[in-house]
Amino acid sequence: MIGVQDLRKGVTFEFENNIYRVLQYEHIKTGRGGATIRIKARDLRSGATIDRTFPSGNRVQDIRLDHATVQYLYHEGDMYTFMDLESYDQPMLTADVLGDAVNYLKPEMTLDVVSYEGKPIDIELPTTVDMEVTYTEPGFAGDTATGATKSAQMETGLKVQVPLFVNVGDMIRVDTRSGAYVTRV
Repeated sequence: MIGVQDLRKGVTFEFENNIYRVLQYEHIKTGRGGATIRIKARDLRSGATIDRTFPSGNRVQDIRLDHATVQYLYHEGDMYTFMDLESYDQPMLTADVLGDAVNYLKPEMTLDVVSYEGKPIDIELPTTVDMEVTYTEPGFAGDTATGATKSAQMETGLKVQVPLFVNVGDMIRVDTRSGAYVTRV
């Protein structure tokens, strides 16, 4: 058991027979009375997002997760197939469970799959992914005093704000945590 004050972004816990990963954490201390902990968490089995407030001092069950290195193979409909690089098993996850991670998946990409009691429940993406720009408007430097940006569409359909000098066909590095442009590759 862990105290709710130890819940931080990325921590996984069990509550009311569901497994959650914390997306946002906020500690609220009022002038009177005890503090409260407000979190936004994603149910790793169904993909649903919940908002929950706990009084300080409450406890939740921490869990042990297993990690395995996998390679992304393909998707068919809303099922995404991976291959375990050690056992050659092919776990499948739904688009609902993966959430926004589907925007960063490229064939033959290596990443980690998270399992609980032998069932895959989530993936851990690398911090950055290199992607090709498939569409963007031409950028014209004009009356800009600071770094101006424009919208660009990546090979996976993800839309990213990029500097004006990025063109169609360029490879850029995208931060998977925020979806932000990092650099041109």
